Amino acid sequence: MIEVRQARYFLAVAETLHFGRAAEQLGMSQPPLSQAILQLERQLGVRLFDRSERRVRLTATGRTFAEECRKLVAAARHAHEVAAQTEAGLVGALRIGVVTSALGEPLLGTLAAFRHGRPRVDVHLTEVDTGEGQQALARREIDIAVIRPSAPVRGLRAQPWRHDEFVIALPAQHPLAGDTADPVDLARFADEPWVWLRREASPDYHDHLMATCRRAGFTPDARHIANSILTQLAMVSCGLGVTLVPNVAVRSIQGPLTHRPLTDLADIVELSLVTRAGTHEPLVEEFLRHATEHRRETRS
Repeated sequence: MIEVRQARYFLAVAETLHFGRAAEQLGMSQPPLSQAILQLERQLGVRLFDRSERRVRLTATGRTFAEECRKLVAAARHAHEVAAQTEAGLVGALRIGVVTSALGEPLLGTLAAFRHGRPRVDVHLTEVDTGEGQQALARREIDIAVIRPSAPVRGLRAQPWRHDEFVIALPAQHPLAGDTADPVDLARFADEPWVWLRREASPDYHDHLMATCRRAGFTPDARHIANSILTQLAMVSCGLGVTLVPNVAVRSIQGPLTHRPLTDLADIVELSLVTRAGTHEPLVEEFLRHATEHRRETRS
């Protein structure tokens, strides 16, 4: 198997048909170049050049071999360019796992800006819950997880990204569904049937919801169980009960439900950008930069 260096040496002679000029182009002296070509011919077991005192000519084998060497050198050049562009975060594939509630702003704007600036990067999105996202990161099945906060996981790093408030989602016919801008006390829903999120879907998020209700003085009657926030809201639309969700989750929901802000809740960190710690991944770093910049712009 020949090396790219040998192919370059051979092509320099093949294209100039002069060992002296070829050596000058390559920035080397002629004797080592002549020796390298002889060694290449011995290695291949063929004669690539007809040599005389006055001229150098390619043999038929040499002409065929030159075409293949051009492909080899071009492939090596392309590989170098791809490596450089990948290091700069310009090409490649970026796999992102997202929880359902992340499919809005600022993710949409971040994706648009990232894809505009990196048109040759293939972006792949997969819906995950928080636990799945962490596991997929650890198994290197995805590169970034846009998930809800959880307990720290060894080998992963989390960057808080979006802060939201909880709101109470209500069926449209609920007695308190009237003034959607007027905050209401969470304790007023203590005796309501609740649509609840299955703990296995996101243990930390589930526990946060439960702690929020208990701080308001009650334990919710979790009569209906869902696997996602979207399913929770669909059940609320059916008039089955009420539920507590981030305000961003209800902004684009169409259907017979409404929501009201709460008087006794502070902001929560609803979404984090989670990546592998201690690794150099240019595309990941570029996406995080776009995410940070876009979030800053939307806040200003």
